[in-house]
Amino acid sequence: MAIITLTTDLGYKDFYQAALKGSILSTLPDVNIIDITHEIQAFNISRAAFILKNCFNYFPKGTVHLIGIDTVYSEDNKYLAIKYKGHYFVGSDNGIFSLIFDDTPEEIVEINIMQDLKFLHFPLADIFVKAACHLAKGGKLAEIGIPTSGIEHRMHLHPVIEKDMIKGSVIFIDSFQNVVTNVSKDLFTKVQKGRNFTLSFKRNETINQLSWHYNEVPEGEKLCLFGISNHLEIAINKGKASGLLGLHINDMIRIEFH
Repeated sequence: MAIITLTTDLGYKDFYQAALKGSILSTLPDVNIIDITHEIQAFNISRAAFILKNCFNYFPKGTVHLIGIDTVYSEDNKYLAIKYKGHYFVGSDNGIFSLIFDDTPEEIVEINIMQDLKFLHFPLADIFVKAACHLAKGGKLAEIGIPTSGIEHRMHLHPVIEKDMIKGSVIFIDSFQNVVTNVSKDLFTKVQKGRNFTLSFKRNETINQLSWHYNEVPEGEKLCLFGISNHLEIAINKGKASGLLGLHINDMIRIEFH
């Protein structure tokens, strides 16, 4: 069965999400629609990219991922359909794809199945659904767009690396208030070289041991570990680390090796 996933900032209170799903089912009645999330803050491209980047690979190849973030039509906002690692992505060329992809996509087209722009009030249903359903049925990218090679790029905030230190920052806070940093497991291991470390952050808090699981420390105690995203997380066992430790997006963290 064909699969279309949805990642949007439409929320659950209005009719937009229902209209989007109804449009998909009217076009492709036997499709399997999977909600990744509709709770992205309006126009928060970075958060949507992080969530989709860390889950799309769990879906079967051939899955179509429809991204409904910042989709309002303008002459400067192109709509793209992309094949990457055997998956298909449909969304606005607003920088989000550069945050999701680590490598060059196999194929990119600028979608050209536009209708009369005077009536283009809901591009998600008017354009994205048509493109996503076409791909979910096995259609080719070239049939819905013009080949292109470039995508809009957004800059990642990279850690600063010194001989005995990594200076990183908070890039994501999940619904459990676990705090995810931009320090990857590969980077940590490369700089650590088997040495001990001290992780420091707000309020002079420190952690000097990696955990494998959240429950390796007593309830209410802080810990750090590499989670499903393979990025260093700061958490509290059965607690809300972000609120209790005062950590927010873009806050700095420091790892010293000794």
